[in-house]
This record gives sequence, C-alpha cells and structure tokens, in this order.
Amino acid sequence: MSMAQPRIRDTLVAHEKSDALEELGHVHSSNSSPLSSESDPPDGGFGAWATAFGCFLIQFCGFGYVLSFGVYQDFYTRVYLADQTPSAISWIGALTSFMGDSVTLISGPLYDRGWFYHLMIVGSVLQSLSLFVLSLAKPGQFYLIFMVQGVLSGIGTGLTFGPSMAVISQHFSKRRTLVMSLVMSGTSLGSMIHPIMLNHLLNGTVGFARGVRASAGFVSALLLIACLSMRTRGLPVPTVGYTTVVRKCSRDVLFILMTIGSTVFQIAFFFPLFYIQLDSMKHGININFSFYSLVILNAACFIGRCTAGIAATYMGVLNLAIASTVACSAVIISMMALSDLASVVMLGLAYGYFSGVYIALVVPLVTVFTPDLSELGARMGVCLVFIAFGGLLSGPISGALLGSQYRWWIPSLFSGIISLVGSSMFMAMRLMIYRRRINGNHP
Repeated sequence: MSMAQPRIRDTLVAHEKSDALEELGHVHSSNSSPLSSESDPPDGGFGAWATAFGCFLIQFCGFGYVLSFGVYQDFYTRVYLADQTPSAISWIGALTSFMGDSVTLISGPLYDRGWFYHLMIVGSVLQSLSLFVLSLAKPGQFYLIFMVQGVLSGIGTGLTFGPSMAVISQHFSKRRTLVMSLVMSGTSLGSMIHPIMLNHLLNGTVGFARGVRASAGFVSALLLIACLSMRTRGLPVPTVGYTTVVRKCSRDVLFILMTIGSTVFQIAFFFPLFYIQLDSMKHGININFSFYSLVILNAACFIGRCTAGIAATYMGVLNLAIASTVACSAVIISMMALSDLASVVMLGLAYGYFSGVYIALVVPLVTVFTPDLSELGARMGVCLVFIAFGGLLSGPISGALLGSQYRWWIPSLFSGIISLVGSSMFMAMRLMIYRRRINGNHP
C-alpha cells in the first residue's frame, strides 16, 4: 500500500500536465510558429536570477503594498476618515486590487508585443507618484484618497504585475512553477514589512503625511532597483491577434472553469486580509498585538507562497489549488470563532499559509493551460480581469454585511461559502480531465 501511494501521486501529476497539454489541445502543432523554441529558457544564470529578483521586488512593492491596506482600513475607520462607513472605506483597497488585476488586460498584450521595459518604468513611476500625492491628503478628503490610492496606485500596480510574472517564462522552464511561486512570495514579504512600517508611522509620532512619504521613498528605491535588474530574452511578436486569443479562450472549457473558480474565490479572499486587524481590536484584544495580526497572517502567507512551488511538483498545480482553496474556506468560516489572542494567531497562521499557497498558483495555473507561451500575457490579462471583479466586490460586500453593529459571523459565513463555490470549479476541472482521460483510454 505504501509503495502504491507514491505511484498514484506521480500518475496524477503526470496526467495533469499531459491532459492540460495534450488531450485538451495544448500541444503545439507541427506547423505552429516556433515559440523561440519555447525559447529554450536557460533555467538559471545571472541574468535569469537577476530578473527573478527584480520581479520579486515588483511584487513586494505592488500587491505587497495593496495587501497591507488592512492598516489603512483600520486607521481611516478610526481616525482619518471617521465620517465614512467601513464599507465605503474598503472600496479604496478593493479598487486598488481591481485595477491591479484588470489593467493586466492591457499590459498583458503589450508585454507580448515587446513593451516590457516601458510597462515597468511607467508602472513604477505611477506607484511612486501615487504614494507621494497620498501624503498630501488631509483628514476627511475621501475622494482624493480614493482617486490617488484606489485608482492611480492600482493602475501602476496593474502595469507591472502581469508582465513581471510572465517574463519568468522566458528564463525558466523546468523550474518555472517554483520560481514563479518564489517571485510571488515577494507579495507576502511586502505585506509583512509594509504593515509593520505603516503601523509605527501612522499610529506613532510621525503622523500620516510624513509617514506616507517615508513609505513612498522606501517603495521608490526598491522599484528603481527592480527596473535595473530585469531583462527580457527577446521573444518574437505573437503571430495571432488579441481577439484571436480571446476567441480561443472562450472555447477552452478548462480555461473558463479556471477563470470562474478564481473569480468567485476572489470575492471571499480579501475578507480576512482587510478585516482581521479591525476584528481583533473590536474584540478587545490588546491594540499593540492587533497591529501585528495582519503581519502574522502575511508571514504565514509568505511561507505558503515559498512552499507552493515545491508542493506543486509532487501534487500537481491543479490538485494543490483544490486543496488550498478548500482549506481557506474552512478557515474563513472559522473566523466566526475569533474572540481572543490565541484564536487570532491560529486563524491568521492558517489562512495566511493556505491563501499564500493558492495565490502562488494562480499564474502557474494559467501557464499550464496556455498552449502557446507567446500568448501568455494576453491569456493572463483575460483571466485576471475577471478575477479583478471578484476582488473589487470582496471588501465592500464584507463591509456591508458587517454593518455598523459589527456582526462578524455574517461576512465570515458568506465568504466561507462563496470560497467553497470557487473551489468546486477547480474540482470540476479535475473531474473533467479525469473523464477525458478515461474516454481517451477507452474509446
């Protein structure tokens, strides 16, 4: 029995790849354009690892900062925008995330056409500029904060996020999923460092204006290093147009299920990230410890993202995505039980780890089901723009369900059920692949 288990595991992993690439039409035909010989990625070398490091910094400063919005949510609710409801304030963070994902619909095709460096420079400048302008906002200026932090910062993040992940495929093939998960861990490390920094700056003697400017200077320096580190390998311009890629996606059932599952899951994804700090404070937990609740969650998320690539080589990307999303659903529902310090730590660690595993697999999952890597940017854009709509709804829906009475069990239960629905889409993918394999073996 013990010898059979590894054999079954290896078979599932192998079938996932072969099914994704062969049975479902994901094999390059003999007359297709040479994908720069899949470009023969070197799978290492100074240039490849320098690019990976630069991409890591992009994630650190991009979505690493976006996922630190829980600190701003708490500070705005209690101090800076006290006249606004938690639901209204959460629209700022939700819009930033939405723009970060949806702008990939534009930056993805531009990346495919060789605009990588332009996207990195413009996106980095917008991120830096948005933070410096945010520091000029005064208490009560909701719409200025909304436009600067929600829109401008989100556009900058969106211009850099997709291309900085896609460029990894030019440098790595066998290690692609592992390196992508390590690059994605930059988001988690950023969402650990930024909250610590912001909590001490905003809630300390420094104040909002100088604190945000200090944060802007830190982010700007790292983005400069990132832009100087990244290099492309000059893949050819894709031979098919963007509309052709979209048409192919619309006929790919697995791609559709993957997009629906990711979008639905995203509706629930941000509830713990945006509200765990406020939740712990409203339950009377020590304010100094509450400041670190988001850090605990993101520390576990960092570990999850780092280990996702390793685990995926044994379980398969899709199988691991199913396991991690089901676990996230259970943890979100369990947030109804948050009441003391121990529960905050346990829930933060559990959700942080499993959500980190899932997020690290989103781009590799798109890559696995992409037949031609010269279309990767466009397919990422199609998938992420739908995911962005799920993220846009996440915080505001949770805030509306929470209400002014702070009934935490309602958004916890809703988000848990919604995330389980998203996970069921991945299960349907797994079942479809299995049935097609059976039908192929037994015509």
